[in-house]
Amino acid sequence: MVSEEILRTHLQELRRGTVVVASLVALRHPDYGYALLQRLAAHGFPVDANTLYPLLRRLEEQGLLTSEWNTEESRPRKFYRTSEEGDAVLRRLLDDLAAVQTSVAGLIEGMDR
Repeated sequence: MVSEEILRTHLQELRRGTVVVASLVALRHPDYGYALLQRLAAHGFPVDANTLYPLLRRLEEQGLLTSEWNTEESRPRKFYRTSEEGDAVLRRLLDDLAAVQTSVAGLIEGMDR
């Protein structure tokens, strides 16, 4: 039987790239960091805040997200949104993800024969 540590490591590696895709999808509608954490977790992407906030900053630096501060509430919040460039990158990532899924399904089907 596979140890929990080995499984956890591989699951973490698998999810590392998909959290970028999930964030770009979720942020097609503007949201702030904590709400994004909750939304991702609710859809099966539990992410630690210490992972998400640096990711958001990196995606913003790459031009894949835009941000603006909402100071109308009692506590200012930074809202993020997928940029046009981010949406173009997202479409390419989703195409590649679909191709990977198709390839894996083909391998699985081939093994069943």
